[in-house]
Amino acid sequence: MCQPEKLRGRNASATLGELYYTIAATSRTLAFSAGVCPTVGVGGHFSGGGYGMISRKHGIAVDNIIDAIIINANGQILNRDSMGEDLFWAIRGGGGTSFGIVIAFKVNLVTIPETVTVFNVSRTLEQNATQLVHKWQYISDKIDENLLLRLFLSSVTSPANNGNRTIQASFTSLFLGRVEDLLPIMEHKFPELGLVEQDCIEMSWIESILFFALFPNGTSLDVLLNRTQQNLTYFKGKSDYVREPIPEYGLQGIWNYLNEDNLGLLQFIPYGGALSTVLESETPFPHRSGNIFMIHYGVAWNNGSESQRHINWIRRLYSYMAPFVSKSPRAAYFNYRDLDIGRNNIEGNTSYRQASVWGFKYFKTNFNRLVRVKTKVDPSNFFRNEQSVPPLSSK
Repeated sequence: MCQPEKLRGRNASATLGELYYTIAATSRTLAFSAGVCPTVGVGGHFSGGGYGMISRKHGIAVDNIIDAIIINANGQILNRDSMGEDLFWAIRGGGGTSFGIVIAFKVNLVTIPETVTVFNVSRTLEQNATQLVHKWQYISDKIDENLLLRLFLSSVTSPANNGNRTIQASFTSLFLGRVEDLLPIMEHKFPELGLVEQDCIEMSWIESILFFALFPNGTSLDVLLNRTQQNLTYFKGKSDYVREPIPEYGLQGIWNYLNEDNLGLLQFIPYGGALSTVLESETPFPHRSGNIFMIHYGVAWNNGSESQRHINWIRRLYSYMAPFVSKSPRAAYFNYRDLDIGRNNIEGNTSYRQASVWGFKYFKTNFNRLVRVKTKVDPSNFFRNEQSVPPLSSK
């Protein structure tokens, strides 16, 4: 973790795009470690964890929050000093909506190079994608922490495969440095990918935000101020954590599912680096040392009449993956909220036992401390939703 260069406050109703735009307007060497979708709201994203493209170097959002302002169940406006360390701990990864209304965060900005390097290299099954994905699992969490090798998996039509469908693995990556320093690392740790200078683009950190948000080259930074999400569709997502590499036969099963529903998309999101230096109990977000990567399963579609088919598909894929992912509990990322794994009765009579079904998946043993904090600060369960932390007094 780097030392803070400056401190910044941020209204919790802002979007990530607005935050990044504001930082870039004042400095080319400061950034904040959070997600890649500019229209995501800061409040929910930060309070649930906040993983992003520089997290292997600088941790996640909650690791860089130093103060907050919250309205509690009694209508009091509190900062870190007046809310106390237990509540401040809870809203940095345990979800702010269980405990009050977070109206502002104060965060550490981190130092980054003026020039970073991005690349997006795709390989199909005919180009040894299975072997590349298998090897990726052994190096992605151990490679230089300045490099984050994110991996997208999908089914595409391939001219090289006579127009039939094949699996495409896209290595969409950020390196905090120049290409001349990146290439030797890749040649040493992942020569099988065959990365060359022509695959890489040097740019500023703020330009990389546009790159990963899929904006065309040359797009004005002003687009980050747009709060409206484009191309709204139906969507279902789920998540998993992987602690041992998935064998090739397991990957072959994933390929079968992706070819069955060509609207599905998997992300393999690497951990390691700074994420492994923080104890599980330090924040409610417990997914630290020992995790190789997180899986985000997603499927998006336009026709509402097809909803059940796509939802059934992703649930079957999730069931298939059970032998290959974390166990006791089968962990999940709170910011990828999944009501399939249990929900509260939002009328307020959810028991600890009911909530623990999903609570231990998101927070592991930190769930018990979250319940104690909730019982202390909101015993009547005023702040509640389908997966909020319940007080012990709930029946």
